[in-house]
Amino acid sequence: MTTDSTLTDMTIFPIAAFDDNYIWCIHNDKHAVVVDPGDAEPVLNYLRTHNLVLSAVLITHHHRDHTGGIPKLASALPNLPIIGPRGGHIRGITKSVSQGDTVTLPLLNLSLQVMEVPGHTLDHIAFFGHDALFCGDTLFSAGCGRLFEGSPEQMLHSLNKLKRLPNATKVYCTHEYTLANVKFALAVEPNNSALQHYANWAQEKRSNNEPTLPSNLQEQKAINPFLRAHELSVKHAAEAYCEKSLRDDVAVFTAVRRWKDEF
Repeated sequence: MTTDSTLTDMTIFPIAAFDDNYIWCIHNDKHAVVVDPGDAEPVLNYLRTHNLVLSAVLITHHHRDHTGGIPKLASALPNLPIIGPRGGHIRGITKSVSQGDTVTLPLLNLSLQVMEVPGHTLDHIAFFGHDALFCGDTLFSAGCGRLFEGSPEQMLHSLNKLKRLPNATKVYCTHEYTLANVKFALAVEPNNSALQHYANWAQEKRSNNEPTLPSNLQEQKAINPFLRAHELSVKHAAEAYCEKSLRDDVAVFTAVRRWKDEF
């Protein structure tokens, strides 16, 4: 996130929460923004430790492990802007945004584009700008979110929307699921050399208790089966799994998502 000259002094830190969540904290030496604070306490601890003022909260979707910290943060910081999906269903949101909106955060010199990416949930949005994508539970490293509310068609459309962003885009998702996702991806494409290399790298990172995130889109296009439904290797593996021919990318994606759910 340092490609824009105005962001050379910016830090993006993964605040750990629960078992495997990351609350992304974007900050300079004075001001911070957090993405999907499921728990307020680790956020407040990080702010205190680094002497930061929280200037805004960004929310990608309504699940409690992404929103649970809103009440305590709002109570601790009156007039805190809390920006998230439209619909009025997330308590504490002070500004609703939708596809095509721009979130401007002047204290950090940030300008983020809002993208609607339904699939994991129907209200899911992502924030993109400065070569960084904050995508919640839509796109994971080597995986994608479960379809709790949306259809396979919706999720594939959302992933294809993200896939059209520049290859250098860094992917800041909100769970450390990489090792489990890589294990499944290798079942789909055991001969994918880029995936094999990535699996070894991810294993080393986690053995040192280091995050595997962010990834980037170029990397994900090479290793992530949910971005590769158009590839013959993924299609053939999906057909072998469900023991029938699959007519298009949606059918392939649907089969691979079901395979992962049962893996």
